[in-house]
Amino acid sequence: MVVGSQAKSVETIVIGSGPGGYVAAIRAAELGQKVTIIERDAIGGVCLNIGCIPSKALINAGHAYYSQNHQMDSIMGVQSKGATLDWAATQKWKNEKVVNTLTGGVAMLLKKHKIDIVRGEARFNDNQVVNVISEDESHLLEFEKCIIATGSRPIEIPGFAFKGRVVNSTGALSLPEVPKHLVVIGGGVIGSELAGAYANLGSKVTILEGLPHILNGFDKEMYSFVVDDFKEKGVEIITNAKAKAAVQDDSSVKVTYEVDGKEVEIEADYCLVSVGRKPNTDELGLNTTDVKLTDRGQIIVNDRQQTSVPHIYAIGDIVEGPMLAHKASYEAKVAAANVAGEDMRNCAISIPAVAYCDPELATMGETIDTAKEKNLDFMVSKFPFAANGRAITMNATKGFIRILSDKATRVVIGAQIAGPGASDLISEFALAIENGLTTEDISMTVHPHPTLGEAIMDTSELADGVPIHI
Repeated sequence: MVVGSQAKSVETIVIGSGPGGYVAAIRAAELGQKVTIIERDAIGGVCLNIGCIPSKALINAGHAYYSQNHQMDSIMGVQSKGATLDWAATQKWKNEKVVNTLTGGVAMLLKKHKIDIVRGEARFNDNQVVNVISEDESHLLEFEKCIIATGSRPIEIPGFAFKGRVVNSTGALSLPEVPKHLVVIGGGVIGSELAGAYANLGSKVTILEGLPHILNGFDKEMYSFVVDDFKEKGVEIITNAKAKAAVQDDSSVKVTYEVDGKEVEIEADYCLVSVGRKPNTDELGLNTTDVKLTDRGQIIVNDRQQTSVPHIYAIGDIVEGPMLAHKASYEAKVAAANVAGEDMRNCAISIPAVAYCDPELATMGETIDTAKEKNLDFMVSKFPFAANGRAITMNATKGFIRILSDKATRVVIGAQIAGPGASDLISEFALAIENGLTTEDISMTVHPHPTLGEAIMDTSELADGVPIHI
């Protein structure tokens, strides 16, 4: 290995090129910084390469396959049973047309903004120098400012090492075939999304969840729609279950779990373990710096995304808050502005959360439970998609839109959506909550017809006491 004896001076380094890192790098460059990105794997990070984007591609492929064989035949008169699946072609489309298109676009944007890319793994030597280690060389970079954006990785649990037929979310996206039977340990968002995707693609799916219900973070009125959909598709959900061990051979994996004090063994083609993620801070050499961490290994930052070392910033999964790509991108813009000498604060009221299940679930701001816990004086308004014209034409009437508003002022403080297009519709509520809009502000905004978005207007009218369509 060749080791550079003298450190190269750079202005701003960004460690990691995911939705936090590349956004931070581009924004800092736009604000006049000379930026260097350090990336040990692929440009675009987990999200674009092995996370958010490819998983949504498989979810969409599952929807297409399932609808061709089931949904439309008897309802719309469209006869299409007998559709087949070319799994190799699906994987090729996911990798080449989806992932490569987006990662290539990010690489082009980095080049456009004259951002240098250094390949290798970054380790801090002290508060001012990082050592970038690759397979054949190592060299030092002395930086003026740094933004750490190294993301997170799946948690591995005892008895379920990630190898062979026991996979994490990354491995589940690139299985060599669609499993006849897939066991999913962990019924959170990622586990439920991939369980739904493979159920739509024809797999028998068994979900083992340690809690009393799946999709923790969404209330029963919301996740019950997904549970019902899973039942229709033959997905078995076993709650209050503790995964014990996995034994595999060349053709199958046997999973042992405990429920109600009894051990049960189940055999499947593959086992997906999706029980959470941990921050990637343990291999950065932060012990050689004055950067402070929590007991969970997350970096402590202030509202400028600044660590205990003033010229080092941290964003995304490695700091407190939900591990979501859009949170990382928001924090990236805050950090980049401060790196460039501006004074910007992280003042996000709430971060929207989405589960790409059937139907989609989305939430923003206060929920009924959190509003009660805070003793807020609020009211709840709920409008069903069954009364929305566009949803009826789509044969997608399951679900609702719910608004929580301040009882005195009608300011929107929270919203939940279960139903078609929830992942897109929640953005209107994000805008409303961040800007202190009232339900009347929404109801008196002209919404195009016929659209799913009209249901937001209808829910707002309901909150104002003057509903038209219910």
